[in-house]
Amino acid sequence: MLVLDGVCHQLRGDGSATVADLDELTPFAAMTWFRPDHTIRVSEPCDRAGLKTLIDESLDSTNLMVAVRVAGDFAMMRTRTVTKQQRPYRPFTEATQHQREVTFADVTGTLAGFRMPDYEQGISVAGYHSHFIDEDRHHGGHALDYRLVRGTVDICVRSELHLSLQRTPQFLRANLHSADIDHQIRQTEGG
Repeated sequence: MLVLDGVCHQLRGDGSATVADLDELTPFAAMTWFRPDHTIRVSEPCDRAGLKTLIDESLDSTNLMVAVRVAGDFAMMRTRTVTKQQRPYRPFTEATQHQREVTFADVTGTLAGFRMPDYEQGISVAGYHSHFIDEDRHHGGHALDYRLVRGTVDICVRSELHLSLQRTPQFLRANLHSADIDHQIRQTEGG
């Protein structure tokens, strides 16, 4: 899913996007009230690694949480989306094994997500985690790779974290003591 401008978009395995129904569920969400602290204008093409470096170099510290919103033209955007799961829910490492990837060429849209500090791995995803949706809000997914041609990068630095946990019997009985949580998260994130 991607919540953008107060609208929750469901990103589907075939690369399509729709406004989510009110009864849709998600196992995890990271959200913030987005108010940019500063903006970077990108006028020269850059790849995913280059954009991350540009953002990191603009920060006073990488010890805080950073929400990022990139609006622009992309020469290429490669996404994936895990298909809807049914009970009994498989571990995410298994659910992502059969994910579908979709590549969009010459697309305008919004890339939005977070850059989380390393110490948050397991509570969230350390490093960058972002989703893309095109300007018509009809296509998108979890961003695996991209090439930004031009655009604006809005950066919102956050210093507070509110964590809400379930009190369901399933959550209370779940084994959340994995010795290899970092490897599992990196595996599901595609690298």
